[in-house]
Amino acid sequence: MAKKVPTNKSEILADIAETAKITKAQAADAYARLIEIIYAGAKLPGGLMIPGIGKITKVKKAARKGINPFTKEAIKIPAKTVAKLTLCKAAKECVK
Repeated sequence: MAKKVPTNKSEILADIAETAKITKAQAADAYARLIEIIYAGAKLPGGLMIPGIGKITKVKKAARKGINPFTKEAIKIPAKTVAKLTLCKAAKECVK
């Protein structure tokens, strides 16, 4: 039987700790640092390439018109900047 895939943060940290033979606290610190690097990298002009996962970039979305689904009134959606994750080829192949 295949090993269960971790699906939440505590399971991910426990799996990292077990696999790397470190404490859960050390795994949590490493995970937190990785998240900090990804967030900071997303703000860079060219984004950040995360090997084996993909590239995270900052994308500007233009202002647009929308419709309130409850009242059916037209609304203006302001312009905003969002993070975009583009999967690498290996990740795309894995998902298929």
